[in-house]
Amino acid sequence: MSDEKMIKRIITNCDDDTCPSCVIAGDYIFLAHHAGGHDKNDIVHQMEVSFNSLKSTLEAVGATLDDMVQINLYLKNIEDFRQARDVFYKYFQNGFPARMTTTTDFISPTCLCMIDGIAYKKHN
Repeated sequence: MSDEKMIKRIITNCDDDTCPSCVIAGDYIFLAHHAGGHDKNDIVHQMEVSFNSLKSTLEAVGATLDDMVQINLYLKNIEDFRQARDVFYKYFQNGFPARMTTTTDFISPTCLCMIDGIAYKKHN
């Protein structure tokens, strides 16, 4: 059995090749830059598009949202916190990952939220 660490980088989804949207390191999956739905100025819509993007990335590497252990939620407006938080109920029926929420400005002026996080999926 090899002690070599395996790292796999998945192509970015944010048009910046210096920012992979997914890096697998052993049994850990590091996720970044999951956002979208910028066609609507609606936090619930953008949260749902962001979670669907996150879900698709996880599925592409053989994992699910149930494998998430930590999520960082970035909001443009703190006033959107309650509505953004409530979207978690739609996507996590088997328990919530640890979460940190903060506010920030985004490069895209229409972006209201972004998600990154860590998943754990034991590989056989």
